[in-house]
Amino acid sequence: MLLPSSPPQGLSEPEAIARLSAEGPNALPDSQRRSSLHIVAEVLREPMFALLVGAAVLYGLLGELTDALVLLCFACASVSIAVVQETRSERVLESLRDLTSPRALVIRSGERRRIAGRDVVREDVVVIATGDRVPADARVICANDLYADESLLTGESVPVQKRADGSTLVFSGTLIVRGTGVGVVIATGVRSQIGQIGHSLVGMPVEKPRLQAQTQRVVLWAAVVGALVSVLAAVLYGMIHGEWLQALLAGIALGMSVLPEEFPLVLTVFMVMGAWRLSRANVLTRRPPAIETLGAATVLCSDKTGTLTENRMSVALIRGADSQWQLGDSPGGLDASAVLKRIVEAADLASVPESSDPMDLAVAALGSRSIPHSRRELVRSYPLTPELLAVTGVWRVPDRAAVAAAKGAPEAIARLCHLNGRESGALLAQVDELGARGMRVLAVATCADIPERLPDAPTQFHFKYLGIIGFADPVRAGVPQAVDECRAAGIRVVMITGDYPVTARAIAEQAHIDTASVVCGDELDALSDEALRRRAAHVAVFARINPQQKLRIVQALKANGDVVAMTGDGVNDAPALKAAHIGIAMGGRGTDVAREAASLVLLDDDFSSMVHAIRQGRRIYDNLRKAMAFIVAIHVPIAGLAILTIASGHELLLTPMLIALLELIIDPACSVVLEAEREEPDVMTRPPRNPDARLLSRSVIGWSLMQGLMALGVVSTVFLVASRRGGIEFTEVRTVTYVSLILTIVVLVLTNRSFSTSLRMVLAKPNPTMWWGLAAAVGVLGLMLSLDRLRDFLTLGPLHPHDLAVLAGVALVLMFLLQTLKRVWHSRLWL
Repeated sequence: MLLPSSPPQGLSEPEAIARLSAEGPNALPDSQRRSSLHIVAEVLREPMFALLVGAAVLYGLLGELTDALVLLCFACASVSIAVVQETRSERVLESLRDLTSPRALVIRSGERRRIAGRDVVREDVVVIATGDRVPADARVICANDLYADESLLTGESVPVQKRADGSTLVFSGTLIVRGTGVGVVIATGVRSQIGQIGHSLVGMPVEKPRLQAQTQRVVLWAAVVGALVSVLAAVLYGMIHGEWLQALLAGIALGMSVLPEEFPLVLTVFMVMGAWRLSRANVLTRRPPAIETLGAATVLCSDKTGTLTENRMSVALIRGADSQWQLGDSPGGLDASAVLKRIVEAADLASVPESSDPMDLAVAALGSRSIPHSRRELVRSYPLTPELLAVTGVWRVPDRAAVAAAKGAPEAIARLCHLNGRESGALLAQVDELGARGMRVLAVATCADIPERLPDAPTQFHFKYLGIIGFADPVRAGVPQAVDECRAAGIRVVMITGDYPVTARAIAEQAHIDTASVVCGDELDALSDEALRRRAAHVAVFARINPQQKLRIVQALKANGDVVAMTGDGVNDAPALKAAHIGIAMGGRGTDVAREAASLVLLDDDFSSMVHAIRQGRRIYDNLRKAMAFIVAIHVPIAGLAILTIASGHELLLTPMLIALLELIIDPACSVVLEAEREEPDVMTRPPRNPDARLLSRSVIGWSLMQGLMALGVVSTVFLVASRRGGIEFTEVRTVTYVSLILTIVVLVLTNRSFSTSLRMVLAKPNPTMWWGLAAAVGVLGLMLSLDRLRDFLTLGPLHPHDLAVLAGVALVLMFLLQTLKRVWHSRLWL
């Protein structure tokens, strides 16, 4: 290993900002980003826009130029609303992409900072370690047993060793599989090696999410049915009235009333806003389908360190052959013991250089009792491996012989020191004693007899056992409550840790996790897949587990029919994260490869954030189901009225212009108002939903059709009664029916706000967005009816106060009936 002669200072912040502005971000072109023109083009291809334009053309042919212009204005307004919402969603996605992009650890002005990979600039000093994706092409200036997987560029799967010889490079996008290092960036973005072949990495087809495919099928079927019905209605109208241009208008109006074009918009808005809401709770969404899966999770597998615990290790105890120091004792007691000072010195020498590991940092906090870094030189480091859970460092110290120090799992140190059975038993007994107190225990050893030619493995040194160090890592304050909340929600929390069973059990008890049975890694290896499947159904604590065994645990849980959410942070956790239904990577301490394999990223590494994400996932899915139910329900009375007036021989009741006005109410109601609804009171006290259940299940469709048919019955009754009253014009009939339809929309919005059967709760639930939206709708309706010119232009008549009172009463009766029917359908809506 070569170290720089002096610690690198890196660029200053102003230099980095200026270079980023001049050379651009460290990113490849992204084909998934949509420009404003692209969004406009997509909206213009929507069927509703074509129907509005077609109606405007027909009005022009009929000589109604004003009507044609107004309809074109409505078309533009519809496009504008969709473009604004889609652009807003794109901006949210852009910010989420920035947050979920690979992170880079850089040195600027002599200080380490973790920044987004896209903000790395040329001549930045980057620090890389096992599990990191190299953020940019860089020249290696410091290497400690550094190996990189360059198969992305070369196709060769054998890792390549990187030495700090002044010419060795590491390349953007490659994976560090072993060791640590420091490099100076020489190329970023499209100027890097991977950037030059970037066209092969972007624009690849992506499978559509399940919900998107479902909604597109519904819209397609509705479009086909709507087109057939519209053609038949137009023919029927033309045959009855003999006015074929008006017949085409009638057909267009019916098509507009039948087509549920809100589905794609609602799905996009809910998924994007859901990801945004999760990000505010420190959970980033890398894959949108994970949002819909969150509500179905039945098992939540969590790491212990840093997720259930605070990951703020502190040295709680140091024990040697004949002396001991523990937290709370005087620091002088530690300084007075030569044995304890040797343990601290050896533990510091065995720590990874420039480490961010909490236990290494805890040992470094006692560094005043060790050899100063300026007076020692690292000759070689032997990193931790799955075969030997210990780290060894060989150092050259002036005026002293070279020394090797090892620190790691007690059984690994016992192996290095060749302890006999009695000695190993005594060591493990101490581990059990401290583990029962919730401590994590490492053993320390040293070797002063260093051969001139260093061996290939640390097992070839003649180590001498020194003692043990106990580390305390308290359980996070909100974890017990979060675990209890999961249990109430029908979610089983499983802790998977590399710690000893005694320590794992102690932490699990503090976290309120079931400790009736604990399975260790050795026991797990002895189990067949079928036996493990049976055990996994009842075990909530797995101890001494390595990353490869995590995959078997996930597969066993999935074989039991569980929907598994899994946390991980290391390179070897990636297979388990990928295999889980919901992979959750750690944002703070997680490696890039773990984040790439995960669906979600926890920014704060906190277990409580995972539980909050599940709560939000259930809320998002509930609200999406409410919005879809509302869309289906509201199109029934609109389409029914259009068919009724045509079949009864009346002139067109709902003109394209009036339907366009309704759409300006419906679109915000389903995409903004219902998205902002708070969660149901029982959101975390009901069992997880069936993951195979469709968003528009039979129960939801049945409930929607029942709402729609009851609403149709109300507005149809209003229309028929009004049309048979003598002495009134058809414009007044249209007005009474149209106002009744708007009040019906309000009733359906209020009905679908909550799955609760309580009318009081429905009205009392806070949602400022809804009340502002209703106020705006009432204001627009008031203008339509009070301004004579506008009313005449829309071919509406006056509305008398007693008619309005009757309509309001009918709407209240409809709401009461729908709330009563919820008692029958309430339990089915979760299926």
